[in-house]
Amino acid sequence: MGSRVSKLTCCWGSRYKGTVLEAPDVETEETGETYELPPFQEFSFEQLRLATSGFAVENIVSEHGEKAPNVVYKGKLDAQRRIAVKRFNRSAWPDPRQFLEEAKAVGQLRNNRLANLLGCCCEGETQPMKWPMRLRVVLYLAEALDYCTSKGRALYHDLNAYRVLFDDDCNPRLSCFGLMKNSRDGKSYSTNLAFTPPEYLRTGRVTPESVIYSFGTLLLDVLSGKHIPPSHALDLIRDRNFNMLTDSCLEGQFSNEDGTELVRLASRCLQYEQRERPNVKSLVLALTPLQKETEVASYALMDMPHGGASSLEALSLSPLGEACSRMDLTAIHEILEKIGYKDDEGTANELSFQMWTNQMQETLNSKKKGDTAFRHKDFNTAIDCYTQFIEVGTMVSPTIFARRCLSYLMSDMPQQALNDAMQALVISPTWPTAFYLQAAALLALGMENEAREALKDGSSLETKKDGGH
Repeated sequence: MGSRVSKLTCCWGSRYKGTVLEAPDVETEETGETYELPPFQEFSFEQLRLATSGFAVENIVSEHGEKAPNVVYKGKLDAQRRIAVKRFNRSAWPDPRQFLEEAKAVGQLRNNRLANLLGCCCEGETQPMKWPMRLRVVLYLAEALDYCTSKGRALYHDLNAYRVLFDDDCNPRLSCFGLMKNSRDGKSYSTNLAFTPPEYLRTGRVTPESVIYSFGTLLLDVLSGKHIPPSHALDLIRDRNFNMLTDSCLEGQFSNEDGTELVRLASRCLQYEQRERPNVKSLVLALTPLQKETEVASYALMDMPHGGASSLEALSLSPLGEACSRMDLTAIHEILEKIGYKDDEGTANELSFQMWTNQMQETLNSKKKGDTAFRHKDFNTAIDCYTQFIEVGTMVSPTIFARRCLSYLMSDMPQQALNDAMQALVISPTWPTAFYLQAAALLALGMENEAREALKDGSSLETKKDGGH
């Protein structure tokens, strides 16, 4: 008898230290404790990034917890499986080996009362933000608060680092969520009480000066790279113990004068008496002359890729990669037709005798009809036939998904095409063709930055493959 995974699936994820995938609902006709879910596996960060549309803000379903900061995103791993990606920061899992061991252990559990763990991602370290970019973040936030104040919106509730978002150019932006109270009872702070403005603890009310106090905690975050309680930070400042306040990753990146000025500004913001704190306009004036490398784009300061023809030209692409980068669907079709199914070699297909006798002929007939339609550019028929092949489920073929992906693109169905390219990658995680087709689908969806990343990954895999021969 069989089992199937429902369309709701979960996934935890993190570029910093780790990522994990779950599947909550399993329907089965069997009564045993083992369920026929995909085995636990390691996913690439690129797979999860694509599944969540680049960890898009609109896909956030849950934000951080105080003890283990993280953000949970919704997404789609493939056409059937909706997922939730839990993205941890570095402090949640300091040791990546421990994270991986824990994830693998939990991933062995399978039960219809669990959101079963499908896999994890544990890719490298992220580089700490450079000093000029940190200064840019706090200036842009101060400018955002200044604008809101000028429009009669001086109150910002629970200002913290998780309110900072980054656009496609990696420019920092202030989330609008903090301009509204969190609930009807007027609760305005969800953070640890150690970081809450003292007047809020006394009165339960947020004032414009409370926002300045919270901004001071952000300045400490920027300087230290940690979330230091203001009372402890002020003790360090009074003792002139600046080394304890400074992120070791910033060594040599700023002068003593600049560091001292930022500490002084943070200290003013964190004054106990509201009247002794600066106003938001004075924050802008104080931070503006501290800015460094103002001519350098934010994405460059953050070492993030950026779309554009010149960046694409820098990649070494195969003919298929080139065709996908310029959305030449005719050329893609010719290349896929020429390649055939040679990349399916080595794909595991475990078939019982019953499957061979009862289903194999029907499956092969669907494939044959699909291939004929694909060859003659009858893409609607190709989609139907390949769908029949996939739904029977007795054989696994990344090439079938690649061909249906192109058929969807030819039929102006880019989202379905992206789903198929992602599914091909699930089956064959190091297949350059899957990344290239993802890029074509992403370009059709207008996601140029994500497309470039997919092209880059495909090119990198192809280079490794060629180097191994």
